Amino acid sequence: MKKVRLLLTFISTLWLFTSFSAFSTDYPLPPDNSRLIGENVTYTVPNDGRSLEMIAADYKIGLLGMLEANPGTDPYLPAPGSVLTIPTQMLLPDTPHEGIVINLAELRLYYYPKGENKVVVYPIGIGQLGRNTPTMVTSIIQKIPNPTWTPTANIRKHYLEEQGITLPAVVPAGPDNPMGLFALRMAAGGGVYLIHGTNANFGIGMRVSSGCIRLRAADIEALFNQVPKGTRVQVINQPIKVAVEPDGKRYIEVHQPLSHTDKDDPQTMPIAKTKVINAFIKTPETNADVVKQAIARRSGMPVLVNTGPEANERVPEAIMPQSASSQPAAPVTDAEPPQSLQ
Repeated sequence: MKKVRLLLTFISTLWLFTSFSAFSTDYPLPPDNSRLIGENVTYTVPNDGRSLEMIAADYKIGLLGMLEANPGTDPYLPAPGSVLTIPTQMLLPDTPHEGIVINLAELRLYYYPKGENKVVVYPIGIGQLGRNTPTMVTSIIQKIPNPTWTPTANIRKHYLEEQGITLPAVVPAGPDNPMGLFALRMAAGGGVYLIHGTNANFGIGMRVSSGCIRLRAADIEALFNQVPKGTRVQVINQPIKVAVEPDGKRYIEVHQPLSHTDKDDPQTMPIAKTKVINAFIKTPETNADVVKQAIARRSGMPVLVNTGPEANERVPEAIMPQSASSQPAAPVTDAEPPQSLQ
């Protein structure tokens, strides 16, 4: 009987370990001449009434990332029995593998722990239209456990007019604080920009904040505990990433660009291309037609674009594209002194 209990304990422990590993955000770094990490997986939606956000949270994916990979999916109630692609394969941004790298267009944060051969990837929420998160190179200057929230006059006015809520001058730390339980202050802009948590169960992988970077509660706690003060932070805005792998395979990863006005449709608006991307496309080894399809599809996943028939096997099917502008809106929240954005 004792042996049976030990066996059951071992099986249970192994199941927990493999389940956690499946949802891990840690990826081993590829060789220096490679940028491709992870593998996409599929998920069959059970008949349990869970939203797409809840599924995305299980796999550490943002909501818009799930919609890019699975256009036409109902974000409130995905159809039971439907098969979703979980976009856990990606190209690392073309930046130094140092500190924190945030790519606004893909709504992801990459953390390269010093001295470790890995990268940790988190989905994020960023500044909404009109309150954009700026591109910058900066650093972490303060780690704030249990932050308080001091809404600005404009935010209090907004809450009162739009939601009928009278906010206090200061929201104390705790579960009702929109800042969450942990915050990392960046030096840029006099310290107004933070990487912080949230007390909402939506909005990650969307443009919802007043300029700060939001993470889910478990993710910001993990990041807060890993990141030392002084860590370099680079914020970029690159909807297109490309890579040539050591085996000669050529990949392009295209995300919906950030809209500039409320009339923009991120699924169809033009995407500016850098010299590096144009050179990649014009190379004879790149299938320009497949690139064109990938840019139109905007799946947020790496697509193989080598010349030859094998390239088409990696182009995700384009069905019923759903633009970011059609997603449910989230309430606006703001500020923690000194005039910090939320």
